[in-house]
Amino acid sequence: MASLQHRLVVVTDGNGYPRTLVAHVDRALQGGPFSLLFREKHLDWSERRSLAARLEVVLSASGGELVVADPRETVPAAHLSALFPMPVPRPECVGRSVHVGEPIDEELDYVTYSPIWPTASKPGYGPAIGLEGLAERVATSPVPVYALGGVTGPERARAAREAGAAGVAVMGAVMGAEAPERVVAALRAALEPV
Repeated sequence: MASLQHRLVVVTDGNGYPRTLVAHVDRALQGGPFSLLFREKHLDWSERRSLAARLEVVLSASGGELVVADPRETVPAAHLSALFPMPVPRPECVGRSVHVGEPIDEELDYVTYSPIWPTASKPGYGPAIGLEGLAERVATSPVPVYALGGVTGPERARAAREAGAAGVAVMGAVMGAEAPERVVAALRAALEPV
């Protein structure tokens, strides 16, 4: 079992990016390394596998890490949706999406917990847990918790860390940015140990 390599997890969302996904991630990495949660589940598995291989090249060159959502074959790091079964063989690092009231399996390496704040990507999804709810979940979790949902900038990233989160997972703030490297640099600075 292993943990994520970074406190910042950038989540791809399948929407239009300011440039191609690989070019956007490559530019974002100029702000420093992060773990990339590669979703793009609208693509079939062969397309996802091919795109993941290209992303792995730019991530590895910059000290980043690729985490594949709901993989259809063996990968080093996987992030599972709520009902996706544990892959066999088990990846080295496995996380899962968890929401209010759902149990956290101690066999996982980490979880994302959401939504902490209201989120533009899933309006009406919630209710938002808030920092107090995040702190309560962190205190009872057997594995590291990454705050997800509404992390729009460094202030919220820092607040999540102060509430005890191991890090944050961010989607729109990075993936929709014209200058994602600036956003990544600011988020990474805010996530330094508290």
